[in-house]
Amino acid sequence: MSQGSLLLFGVLPYAAIAVFIVGTWWRYRTDQYGWGARSTQLLESRVLRFASNVFHLGVLAAIGGHVLGILVPQSWTEAVGLSDSAYHVIAVIGGVSAGTAVCVGFAALLYRRIRYSRVRVTTTRADVVVFALLALGIISGMLATLTNLGDSVNYRESVGPWFRNLLIFNPSPESMTGENVSFIFQLHVTLVWFLYAFWPFSRLVHVWSIPVDYLRRSPILYRTRTSRTTRPPRPASAAARIDVGGQ
Repeated sequence: MSQGSLLLFGVLPYAAIAVFIVGTWWRYRTDQYGWGARSTQLLESRVLRFASNVFHLGVLAAIGGHVLGILVPQSWTEAVGLSDSAYHVIAVIGGVSAGTAVCVGFAALLYRRIRYSRVRVTTTRADVVVFALLALGIISGMLATLTNLGDSVNYRESVGPWFRNLLIFNPSPESMTGENVSFIFQLHVTLVWFLYAFWPFSRLVHVWSIPVDYLRRSPILYRTRTSRTTRPPRPASAAARIDVGGQ
């Protein structure tokens, strides 16, 4: 195993997680006013509504697939009667569907940011880096799924154990090298770690801005002011008294 593989699959994950945790804490302590997505919904809402919903739903589905494929050991799914071939079919269908939603949503978000000048001028350098990492991560993830339709790489016996070993501080970078994992899988994993490392320094921190207080806040009652045109007409006697008084 080369030193490069050791750095990418043995050192980089822990470094990225450390930067993610410390950077998130530092960002919250020093930049609470910038803690959010800095929404541009007021500048353009029609495309954003579609793109954001599709993108986020696709991301949630993709995360669910990654959890099932990487964190859940193969022996567990076999124990409940799900064969490896059946799992692979489900994983391919789910992965392609989720990946397609992510691609469509991301493409729409990118189009919106380029097409509308009022949105484009709000783009920062950090946004450019995030868009680049997301684009490369999404493309490599789709390629990893599409090139593995024949189950040429059994990531449940390579990527899965490697990731679970990271969680128990027993790294096994050799699981991600050689014939165990193809280059596209290695690239996808590496890009994701770089994205996590850059996360605290971008608007991606908005995922932590969950409005928990809304759940316990008392409801606010809004009332509309009665329009003058809807008020009942004055009695004739009252109008006459006003006219007399005015004289």
